[in-house]
Amino acid sequence: MSPRILIVDDEENLCFTLERFLLAEGYQVATAGDYDGALAALDQTDFDLIFADIVLKGKTGMDLLGKIKAGNFHGQVVMITGVPTIDTASKAVRLGAFDYIPKPVTQETLLRVTRAALRHKALLDEKDRYRSNLEAIFKSVKDAIITVDKALVVLEVNDAARDICGVRRSEIIGTRLNSLKTNCSNICIEALEHTIRDKRSVEIQRMECRCRHRPEQVVSLTTYPLINHRNQFTGGVVVIRDETRLADLERNLKERRKFHNIVGKSEKMQEIYALIEDLSNVSTTVLITGESGTGKELVAEAIHYRGPHPDHPLVKVNCAALSEELLESEFFGHVKGAFTGAVADKIGRFQRADGGTIFLDEIGEMTHRTQLHLLRVLQGMEFERVGDSTPIKVDVRVVAATNRNLTELIAQGRFRQDLYYRLKVVQLDLPPLRDKREDIPILTDHFLKRFNTKFAKKITAVSKDVQAIFMTHSWPGNVRELRHAMEHASLLCRGRTITVDHLPAELKVFRSEKKDDDYGRVLRHALEKTRWNKTAAARLLGMSRQNLYRKLREFNVMENDS
Repeated sequence: MSPRILIVDDEENLCFTLERFLLAEGYQVATAGDYDGALAALDQTDFDLIFADIVLKGKTGMDLLGKIKAGNFHGQVVMITGVPTIDTASKAVRLGAFDYIPKPVTQETLLRVTRAALRHKALLDEKDRYRSNLEAIFKSVKDAIITVDKALVVLEVNDAARDICGVRRSEIIGTRLNSLKTNCSNICIEALEHTIRDKRSVEIQRMECRCRHRPEQVVSLTTYPLINHRNQFTGGVVVIRDETRLADLERNLKERRKFHNIVGKSEKMQEIYALIEDLSNVSTTVLITGESGTGKELVAEAIHYRGPHPDHPLVKVNCAALSEELLESEFFGHVKGAFTGAVADKIGRFQRADGGTIFLDEIGEMTHRTQLHLLRVLQGMEFERVGDSTPIKVDVRVVAATNRNLTELIAQGRFRQDLYYRLKVVQLDLPPLRDKREDIPILTDHFLKRFNTKFAKKITAVSKDVQAIFMTHSWPGNVRELRHAMEHASLLCRGRTITVDHLPAELKVFRSEKKDDDYGRVLRHALEKTRWNKTAAARLLGMSRQNLYRKLREFNVMENDS
């Protein structure tokens, strides 16, 4: 449909001339002789462009312009003036006119301004449609969405944020997000801060956000950097999904596939999840044991973020990476001149963690002297900086982890028994991956999705041969080794399915006959564990019952075998 144009002028000859020029170009044209006639025309038709003389009988063209802009009119307005002045032009533009043209109006000028005004309206219409579509999507999404600029000032919030986060749009737009009293764990704010700082996405699964209005609420969140059309970084967005109902359902079914950032549904992992929940309202010392790569740091994070003070610091120390001298300084801080190189006062990790949690990884690598200092801190939560005699009091939850057998180290005289008992008020033993093989398919799928996102891949599956290797491998590096294997395979895979050729070299050896023996033992182990209930065994192995029957025939596994 051709654009509709209204000409408003009390000079009939001018109206006729302008109308003839525009009709010749294929436009639809209507005319009005005064203010009231123009309003009557506007009530009947939506015009794309209006030409209005400033001087009219009764009310002026400026009055008409003000009335139009105060209403719901989306077209453009061009003023016509017989006596053009700077004041007249500036007033017209200030009131919202697209342009103004002086009399006498030539055909060339009229058509040039018409085309420019209609192009401008088309751009505005497209922008309005785009904005309307975004607003409709923004309002319809059930996940909470909050966008911020680089200073964490809130730019936009959708309606779902009111229900999930307990915040109203009118209350937080234009406010720094980290200055708000959100009455929650603030983990989403911390995640956004990481995204703003590192310009990278952050994903957190299944956490209790501890909102005052919904204290049992469980959410998953993802943050993304905002990039404008010029590829410039402008801020961040957080998307928060309410998973309370799903978490409750899984809890009731005793089969949670994820907990915080920990992945696994095996019985042993369900016990770990339950124990972490039991620790959620207490600040007792915890000792996490398990082989390298079993996820001790993830468990420490879950203990902190589901604990009573998730909004306070979580400070991590790798005890194996620091010498005795540096470890004491890192733990407790030092004063200027305490030792060579101490050119300024330094706050230690315990003081930085005040009110929160300190995670001591590889605790079995500490020297006797550092063990003694740590024991004294655990007894009274008080310490002295290196080179200073002034005691500093802190309130810190200690979570320690080790892949060493501490009782053996005690027998060898390499670890203090009194410190051991101070640390293991509650002990969490993480199982190796070979003892929870039913988690391997879930972990494989989890890493597949993660590396698809990281490497912009579209891999949909791993082959049956790869599945068999994964289920029979001993995994000395545990979940970390599986993660590295999937990362390696995802990088090499150019198609939709990961095959054996994409695996690291050390896993390819399981294509030999040894794989058959190992796989048969895995099948028998699953059946014995489920008392030869094949449906339960198939579920344990992450396969269909039909596939299990096929594998039993293939590997010649029978119930009466010894």
